[in-house]
Amino acid sequence: MAVFDTPEEAFGVLRPICVQLTKTQTVETVEQLQAQLQAVSDSALQQLQQYILFPLRFALKTPGPKRERLIQSVVECLTFVLSSTCVKEQELLQELFSELSACLYSPNSQKPATVSEELKLAVIQGLSTLMHSAYGDIIVTFYEPSMLPRLGFAVSLLLGLAEQEKSKQIKIAALKCLQVLLLQCECDDHPRSLDDLEQKQLGDLFAAFIPGISTALTRVITGDFKQGHTIVVCSLKIFHRTVGFIMADEQLRSISTVQEKPAVEHQVAKLMVHREADWVKNTGDKLTILLKKIIEGVSAHPHWKVRLELVELVEALLLKCTQSLVESAGPLLQALVGLLNDESPDVQVRSHKVLRHFADQKVVVGNRAFADILAEHLHSLATSLPRLMNTQDDQGKFSTLSLLLGYLKLLGPKVNFVLNSVAHLQRLSKALIQVLELDVADIKIVEERRWNSDHLSTSPKTSTSRPWTQFQRRYFRFFTDERVFLLLRQVCQLLGFYGNLYLLVDHFLELYHESVVYRKQAAMVLNELVVGAAGLEVENLHEKHIKTSPKELSKVVTSILEEYTSQENWHLVTCIEAEEMGEELTMQQSSLQTITSGSSTCQVTSFPAFSKPSPTICSMNSNIWQICIQLEGIGHFAHALGADFRLLLMSALYPVLEKAGDHTLLISQAATSAMVDICLACGYDSLQHLINQNSDYLVNGISLNLRHLALHPHTPKVLEVMLQNSDASLLPLVADVVQDVLATLDQFYDKRAASFVGVLHALLAALAQWFPDTGDLGQPQAQSVREKGSHLSPKPAALEKGLEKSTTAEDIEQFLLNYLKEKDVADGNVSVFDNEEEEQSDPPTVDKNDTVPDVEPPQPVQIQIAADVMERCIHLLSDKNLKIRLKVLSTLGGKCGDFLRSRFCKDVLPKLAGSLVTQATVSARAGPVYSHTLAFKLQLAVLQGLGPLCEKLDLGEGDLNKVADACLIYLSAKQPVKLQEAARRVFFHLMKVDPDSTWFLLNELYCPEQLTPPHPSLHPVQLWGAGGQQNPYTANVLLLLQELQ
Repeated sequence: MAVFDTPEEAFGVLRPICVQLTKTQTVETVEQLQAQLQAVSDSALQQLQQYILFPLRFALKTPGPKRERLIQSVVECLTFVLSSTCVKEQELLQELFSELSACLYSPNSQKPATVSEELKLAVIQGLSTLMHSAYGDIIVTFYEPSMLPRLGFAVSLLLGLAEQEKSKQIKIAALKCLQVLLLQCECDDHPRSLDDLEQKQLGDLFAAFIPGISTALTRVITGDFKQGHTIVVCSLKIFHRTVGFIMADEQLRSISTVQEKPAVEHQVAKLMVHREADWVKNTGDKLTILLKKIIEGVSAHPHWKVRLELVELVEALLLKCTQSLVESAGPLLQALVGLLNDESPDVQVRSHKVLRHFADQKVVVGNRAFADILAEHLHSLATSLPRLMNTQDDQGKFSTLSLLLGYLKLLGPKVNFVLNSVAHLQRLSKALIQVLELDVADIKIVEERRWNSDHLSTSPKTSTSRPWTQFQRRYFRFFTDERVFLLLRQVCQLLGFYGNLYLLVDHFLELYHESVVYRKQAAMVLNELVVGAAGLEVENLHEKHIKTSPKELSKVVTSILEEYTSQENWHLVTCIEAEEMGEELTMQQSSLQTITSGSSTCQVTSFPAFSKPSPTICSMNSNIWQICIQLEGIGHFAHALGADFRLLLMSALYPVLEKAGDHTLLISQAATSAMVDICLACGYDSLQHLINQNSDYLVNGISLNLRHLALHPHTPKVLEVMLQNSDASLLPLVADVVQDVLATLDQFYDKRAASFVGVLHALLAALAQWFPDTGDLGQPQAQSVREKGSHLSPKPAALEKGLEKSTTAEDIEQFLLNYLKEKDVADGNVSVFDNEEEEQSDPPTVDKNDTVPDVEPPQPVQIQIAADVMERCIHLLSDKNLKIRLKVLSTLGGKCGDFLRSRFCKDVLPKLAGSLVTQATVSARAGPVYSHTLAFKLQLAVLQGLGPLCEKLDLGEGDLNKVADACLIYLSAKQPVKLQEAARRVFFHLMKVDPDSTWFLLNELYCPEQLTPPHPSLHPVQLWGAGGQQNPYTANVLLLLQELQ
């Protein structure tokens, strides 16, 4: 609270200090004065304003050198006085303005004086406070032509500080002061609203500053990003407010052709600008150059507030200066359209709002309508799009595609004017095809395999929250930024939504047929066209637009689906396995174009049936991605059509199931995802529900295709996937088909045994799951055999009950007899068993009224199927193909261990163990390329299969030792990493069968700790691995022992 409220009291206190300051100017005196001013009320200070200002102004005007610290103190004290009072005299305002500006004057340079940052900041704040202290109309009279030189000096001074200073604080303060000086202050009461005449007079005065302001601010705006977004935002605001005020169409229309002579000196009059037509034209052309630089620099600015201010700039200039800045309208509109898809939601919303405002106001730039300008720009962009996509970096592509997307959104249905031009449609499609080209050189695409035959990993129940638009990760040749791909998808969707769908689909199907190089990209575009045509996730800015009807969309989807699932586009070579290659080449022997990507092929292998070149890694990768993209397309089509897709299930579901059983991981994943999409679109609860509801026609298709296996070699995969993802209700439908499969296997066991063994494995796994044996003690694999014998052996429960009592000779005899009977059943010798059973059992009592003859009850279907499968598979154990032998072992070992154990231990295990031991020395010395060889893959397959077989077959100690001895060498660190991992998994299974022997064997290799006897009477145990020295086996042994503990 002020101590001195009256002028008299304040004068008595302040007079001695003011007199002293007039005599001797020191920092201490100025500080004393400012301290005393703190105790004076504002009203008293207002009356004593000029008295207090006199010694301060005198200190500034005193000739001779002064210390910077003194000037700074004086300016700060003067600023304090102005902040508490009002300047009511025009002359005082002008003089103070000049005196403060002169504090930073440098006689020898046009730049601001080289003084301390503190002094610069004090002067800037003093000028800003002075302009705010101007009272009433005095602020308007301040801006008279005679003040032009002094205003020009201050503007130049502030621009120099904003551009050249390193301090962000000074830069921002200088720009804020410039806003105040140009009457752009954002204070509520400053300045007051101006009438038309006052605005015209200010416009004439400020027009002299527009070259310096615009060029200097452009340099600031396009400067280093590190200067901070606040400086750029403030500079943009001053730029568009100044240009928008001086170049406003409303003001320029009132400018007379003849310049009035101002009542000022001749030198000052020469500085005045007459805003006539020629000046407007020349200034507009120069501003267009600057605006292009600003747009180019700001559109990609990392901070969203800068891009938001760019939207404000575009709105201000396009609304106020449509006639004066005709040449700038294109770049400004282009900048706004490009920001429609900005990553910042605030920028997006503001851009949409501004564009809608333009459309509602029917803005006319020059003599052209808004829509005409957009169409012209789209034509121009479509012409240059291929070149831009080929030369720009990722950020450039993102900006260009954002611009294209914005034009499509704004033009809406009028985009067809561009699409109907053949030349522009070809250029647009060429650019999309070019930029969407995939990088297919990665060998991992081919190598990633689906080894297991479990249920499909995804189901609608677990994926309802999964966006259906998720994609497999893919890599493109010409960009790496994921945002570019998202923009490309949106562009294609908008084309499908607003464009002529039939025209676009026909055009891209032509490209799809034209070259295999274009096929993947064309398929991606077609997928998105359908999604867009359905209106999925498309923002419609044109309420009158009518989207494609479901009937028309269904016709389009049907035509695309036929192309995707045709033989030449669906069955492509994706691996170099002999059987797979033979199947594909059988169907495509007429031409090799459908399995290559146009690159050179290398002569690797000659196939028995054909002497064809082996496809390259790139061509197989290309084929894999083509199939994946087509599968994704089917999923998109399902979502686009919704429940109407049920009508296409008969043509779509069978091919998708076929690919779901593919051993290439990417293809299997894409097919599974497509099936989930179909379930969600068509209202199925799960994949099992989908398969069960459509199993009748699927089974019929399998049965028909098995009769022409040469034309449909992938048929077994469909049955395999059905068995893996269905339930027991499927068994009556597939019983006959299983017989067809077995009959076909008899015909083609030497050519296609591998694919059939996979089906039979899935069949036995399904039977074990569908018909579990609850009475089995932990061995479900023998369930089918027990079920088969259950109706022939009526006393297993009695026998088990008897064994619980004291064992007698009769019990042992009965046990052996039952064992022999079970063995006969396991060997398939049912007839002999039946005869013995008939001799031992009493004849059944037959009802006199029963006319049915005495016949043996039929075997359950699952028992018959299991027996037939085992009879067909057992001889394949000696197949010349090691892969087939492993598959048979996996099939029989997993589901009928007792049946297989002796044969496996006698005939198969010695060969597998010997092969592993022999090949171990080769793999230990091999380099990184060895992992791509067939020998490595065979080693890996054997190691991966041995562990589960040992556990399922419950091998004895001697056979387990053979397996352990063969796999021990693969625990060496010299072996490839994948082989080490596979060997560790073998020992994990051995631990479950015989943990003690496994522990002893591992400690013989390396014993991490000394074993101490629990009692002195016991002798210490000496193990070979207890020496403490590490060896190549140490790391893997430690991992296994840790797991064992």
